[in-house]
Amino acid sequence: MLFFPVELAIALTGIVHFCNNLFKLLLVGRNADKDVLIRFGVPAVISAILGSWLLLYFSDHRPLFSYDAFGKTIAVYPVKLIISILLIAFASLDLIPYFSKLQFNKNKLPLGGCLSGFFGGLSGNQGALRSAFLIRAGLSKESFIATAVVVSTFVDFTRLSIYATRFSASGLERNLTLVICATVSAIIGAYLGNKLLKKVTLRFLQITIAIMLILISIALGSGLI
Repeated sequence: MLFFPVELAIALTGIVHFCNNLFKLLLVGRNADKDVLIRFGVPAVISAILGSWLLLYFSDHRPLFSYDAFGKTIAVYPVKLIISILLIAFASLDLIPYFSKLQFNKNKLPLGGCLSGFFGGLSGNQGALRSAFLIRAGLSKESFIATAVVVSTFVDFTRLSIYATRFSASGLERNLTLVICATVSAIIGAYLGNKLLKKVTLRFLQITIAIMLILISIALGSGLI
């Protein structure tokens, strides 16, 4: 978001995420729970269509308001403000202990699929909600991971299909090299992280990333970026 329009940043990130999910799908996809995929995954895919469409819809809107600061006029656009609020909300899930323990009953799977897919399409953030609902689905560790990967892959494919209607206009074709480099780097980073960063706790990473997301979100929502 520091270098691209919000909708393009989400789309580019989605491609990298999708490619990584395809790799993980090959590794663990066979362990996915079919019943949960239907009850959670189908609503997620359908809702992702709506979320993706709303992202493109709001990206066409004029600024909500503008103000003068730092010697220039700063405009605040609807899509930036919406994504800013969502990023702050999802980042807060990792900072507030109550939300890290939040879980839902298995009969709420369709609702969880709708929420996860919708926000995945709108902002790219679906992992926190997906995990909160799937964790109580009675799945084994292997099945939980595999089911989450399959759902995430299909949601990514769905939202990227919607984004693709605007890719040419947004300049995706000029950034294919960036996407390829980011994808390769993500795979290498995952491998090195597994080998070298075992002393760094997951909680430390969650808090660090959450704080950085909130800072970027504030700058995004205020029109500074």
